[in-house]
Amino acid sequence: MKQSSESLNNQPTDSGNSSIKLRQSFFIVFTYVILILMAIIMVLPFIWMLSGSLKDAATIFQDSKNLIPENPKWENFRKVWTSVPFGLFYWNTTKVAVLTTLGTILTSALAAYAFAKLEFPGRNMLFFLYIGTMMIPDQVMMIPQFTLMRDLNLLNTHTALILIKLFHPFGVFLLRQFFLTIPNELSDSARIDGCSEFRIFWNIILPLSKAAIGTLVIFTLLNSWNDFINPLIYLSEQSRFTLQIGIRYFQQLYGADFHLILAATTLSLIPIVLAYLFLQRYFIEGITTTGLKG
Repeated sequence: MKQSSESLNNQPTDSGNSSIKLRQSFFIVFTYVILILMAIIMVLPFIWMLSGSLKDAATIFQDSKNLIPENPKWENFRKVWTSVPFGLFYWNTTKVAVLTTLGTILTSALAAYAFAKLEFPGRNMLFFLYIGTMMIPDQVMMIPQFTLMRDLNLLNTHTALILIKLFHPFGVFLLRQFFLTIPNELSDSARIDGCSEFRIFWNIILPLSKAAIGTLVIFTLLNSWNDFINPLIYLSEQSRFTLQIGIRYFQQLYGADFHLILAATTLSLIPIVLAYLFLQRYFIEGITTTGLKG
C-alpha cells in the first residue's frame, strides 16, 4: 500500500517535470529557428553581392535569382584593379583607417582613464557634457570642421580625414565604463610602489582592457573604412582618393557597371571581415562586460 501511494504521488511530479522540459526544448528550438532565419536574412545580401561580382553586365539582373553563376566571370576582379588605380585607393584607405584607429584608441583611453580613475572637480559634469556631444548630428559640424581644416591648410590631405575622427565621445564612454570595472586597489598598490599615473595607465589598465579596446578597434576601423562623405568633401585629387570614392569610377554617364561595382565592393570588404574574425573574441567579451559598473 505504501509503495502504491508513493508511486501515485510521484506520477504528477514526473509529468510536471516532463512538461517543463518539453516547453524548454520547444523554446530552445524556436529561438534557434528565429536566429537562423535572421542570420540568413542578414547574410543573403552579401551572398547576392558576391554572386553579382561573378556575373557580366547582361545577366546580373536577368539571372538575379541564380546565386551560383554558370560561368563565373573571375576577370571582373582583374578589371577592377586595371581599370582604375584600385591598389592606390586600397593603400590610401588602409593608411587613413589604421592611423585613425590608433589615434582614437590613444585619445579615448587617456580621456577614459582620467574620467574613471582620477579625482578632480567637476569630473562627472564634464564627462556628461562630453558624452552629450554624441547627440549633435554630424551634418551640423561639417561646415565648422571644413572651415577649420581650410584655415589649417589641410584640404585635400589625409591628415584632415584623420583629425576630424581622432576624438570620439563613444570611445571615451566605452573605455571609461570598462575601466570602472577594474578594482581601484590595483592602482592604489601601484601608487604606493611609486608608479606614475602614466605607468599605471600603460602597464596595468591597458593590458586588462583588451576586450574593450578590441571592441573599439572594430567600431572605429569599420567607421573609418566605410566613410564616404568626408573623403568626398575634403579630397579632390585622384591620387588621394579612398576606396569609397574610387568605386564611383565604375559609374558611367548613362549607367553603371554594377558587376564591377559589386566586385570592387567585395574586395573592399575583405580587410573588415578579417579584422572582425581576428578580434571577435575581444568584441564579444567587451560587449558582455562593458557597463557593468558606473
